[in-house]
Amino acid sequence: MNRIYNFSAGPSMLPLPVLEKAASELVCYGNSGMSVMEMSHRSPDYEAIIKDAEIDLRKLMNIPDNYKVLFLQGGASTQFAAVPLNLLPVGGKADYIVSGQFSSKAYQEAQKYGDVVIAATSKGDNFTFVPKTTKESFRKDASYVHICFNNTIYGTKFPYIPDTGDIPLVADMSSCIISEPVDVSKFAVIYAGAQKNMAPAGLTVVIVREDLLGRSRPETPTMLDWKTMADNDSMYNTPPCYTIYIAKLVYEWILSLGGLDEMKKINSDKADLLYNYIDSQNYYIAPVKPESRSMMNITFVTGDAELDKKFASEASKAGFKNLKGHRSVGGMRASIYNAMPREGVALLVEFMKDFAKNNPKA
Repeated sequence: MNRIYNFSAGPSMLPLPVLEKAASELVCYGNSGMSVMEMSHRSPDYEAIIKDAEIDLRKLMNIPDNYKVLFLQGGASTQFAAVPLNLLPVGGKADYIVSGQFSSKAYQEAQKYGDVVIAATSKGDNFTFVPKTTKESFRKDASYVHICFNNTIYGTKFPYIPDTGDIPLVADMSSCIISEPVDVSKFAVIYAGAQKNMAPAGLTVVIVREDLLGRSRPETPTMLDWKTMADNDSMYNTPPCYTIYIAKLVYEWILSLGGLDEMKKINSDKADLLYNYIDSQNYYIAPVKPESRSMMNITFVTGDAELDKKFASEASKAGFKNLKGHRSVGGMRASIYNAMPREGVALLVEFMKDFAKNNPKA
């Protein structure tokens, strides 16, 4: 078996033990006589899978009892519309912190439904930091405040949880969920596409405080109504069964390592390894301000677009795949999610050293 080091921002690599477990159960799950992909979502076997997935996610994230966990479809981008449809009343207001491309898209989508404004942004500095806010940054009569907690494209992460007072705080955590402990009670809603840290593409997790259910606008499509999904235990229609099963295996894997406290130690060590090298020399430059650096997505450039292109090409040939930065920003991006082993980061650093030595700048 010749597996490469996949630094893709998503879909990303999955833990090898999870893939091996899934492979061993692919044709026949337990004593069911069939694959999980063939099961009725109403069968006892599958009901146990989705129930255990929720139990393990609640345990991992220490989700309070007054929050519902929803296993949905449509990606985080569908939640860009679902959030205002469920939380923004007709004639209501919502405030958005725009710190990257996805929070910008969420803001643009929400504008269709009411008085939606940008409370803070770092767009003028090419999103190289997360803007700081205080309680006074937000309108007192806003129905909610929305943030993207980790910005995949730009390699930034909120170093703080915004103080919104009594205003519900909504967070897109697609690229950092279950990478470290987070106080769920500080948020009214957390949503995340699964294809970065949790599972293959196709699953979206929504964690929503119960008192916010039942507020959807009249025009809300049934499939986007959180209360409908909560009332039906995420089974109003057929859920993404196999993806939820893989998520369950990922949750089990993290719990076996020691939970999110241990996961954070592992992830911090990997990120420090790469950032410390970048900061120790001047061939590669990290554009993100240190206080806003992401632990999951590390961006860097050489300052020469042609060298950047050559780096990505040679890295790919050497087994370090998907290091090319997003087309909107260029450069390089190493996404080192939970499943990336430390060895992969260490070997990348060695490759970076060799590349710098063999490709001097003009």
